[in-house]
Amino acid sequence: MIQGETLAFPVRPNQLELRMRAGRTVHRRRSKYQTIEVVDTVPFGRLLLLDGHIQLTELDESSYHEALVRIPLLSMDRPERALVVGGGDGGVLREICRSKTIRHVDLVEIDAEVIEVCREHLPGLSAGAFDDPRVRVHIADAFPFVQRDLEPYDLIVVDCTDVYEDEEGSLSEPLFSHEFYSDVLRLLTDGGIAVTQADNPVFCPYALHTTETIFQRVFPKHGHYHAVVPSFGGFSAFCWGSKGAEPSRTWPPSASEAGLKALTPEAWAYAFSTLPF
Repeated sequence: MIQGETLAFPVRPNQLELRMRAGRTVHRRRSKYQTIEVVDTVPFGRLLLLDGHIQLTELDESSYHEALVRIPLLSMDRPERALVVGGGDGGVLREICRSKTIRHVDLVEIDAEVIEVCREHLPGLSAGAFDDPRVRVHIADAFPFVQRDLEPYDLIVVDCTDVYEDEEGSLSEPLFSHEFYSDVLRLLTDGGIAVTQADNPVFCPYALHTTETIFQRVFPKHGHYHAVVPSFGGFSAFCWGSKGAEPSRTWPPSASEAGLKALTPEAWAYAFSTLPF
């Protein structure tokens, strides 16, 4: 990768391409599971790629992580336990640990090297959350993990990589299944909420449709919302499911003191609006 070169990253394979000027390649390695890269760019700042696909950028990661985590979390009354599936970059963990009522978090990540790379080269993402005494990190496959007899969780966040139509053997493929989410439902408290990213709803609507179909079959209550994430091609969708609880569609009073960066009252309202596409 040449500094100053204009690079093209596939945001949505065969549909949308994102071009930006590259700085230096900060780090690149091949783990047991995938190629991990950290690259400095203009104008997105430092970004993380897994197998050549953008996972996050410094410019807009807060828009993604705050919407994914804080909308369900701030909709609950004193949540105490959380489970993170994937999320080895630490962004989800950071947002959960900012809740003062949370007393325990399990993070299940299959690739330990993602955690290692992000802690070294993108430390602001986790902001020390991996060292929080409330956190337990499990380097494991999430599919058998959720089959265990565990104490129920108030929040379960699935922050896994996308499954692309033209790629086979994705690490995340088993997680987009009725079997996996049936166990997720079993592990939820009565007032708990599970949430997952569901790709770009404009350029990749099949991903949202597939996830929603699974959630409709598994969860008694379900729905979706979205956020503006420029590096993801403009938007990211999120599906949620529960035994009866649901995210608040209006800005909760607790959000005003939650230290949010991207999630404003306007962004919260927009999350539940109908996209004009």
